[in-house]
Amino acid sequence: MSQTPVDDTSAPNHPLRFHLPHAHLDPVFGGDWFALKAEAFARFFGTPVFLIGQTIVVSSWIAINAIGWTHFDVYPFILLNLAFSLQAAYAAPLILLAQTRQADRDKVNSLADAQHREELHKVSQRRQSQVEEQTTLLVEMLKQNTRLTEQVNALLEKNTELTQTVSGLVQRIEGVTTAVHERVCLKAS
Repeated sequence: MSQTPVDDTSAPNHPLRFHLPHAHLDPVFGGDWFALKAEAFARFFGTPVFLIGQTIVVSSWIAINAIGWTHFDVYPFILLNLAFSLQAAYAAPLILLAQTRQADRDKVNSLADAQHREELHKVSQRRQSQVEEQTTLLVEMLKQNTRLTEQVNALLEKNTELTQTVSGLVQRIEGVTTAVHERVCLKAS
């Protein structure tokens, strides 16, 4: 039993999720064999290999006919012009089609990127709002902590006052006790 691979690009946080609705525009000429070859051919037209190869073929064509090795296309090289016309007749539509499809892909990719940026902006705003809420909560907690600290300090001051009062009372009681003890002892003797 074979399992199909899980496509995680539909996940809400996947960076390409905005591009997926436009995936049909990825292949320029379609997805079949001919389309792939046509796209490869259109891309080949702008490469240095093609330009150098074409220059060599044209130079050889002119040299062979001008020097006189053979005369299959004498000056003004009508067959060469026909070959260029035929090449242009096939190359121009392929290149224009590739440019049009590339423009379509660029447009939808730009739109998808804009959607992604907007989503990132919304997430950023939510995070900023959460940070502000947490900061407000932290400030309130610090204020409560300050009030509690002030209350503890006030209680400590009252406790100190009570301790001093108790200490004074203890000293007075000791004084009274000593005086009573001395009077009782003097009367007894």
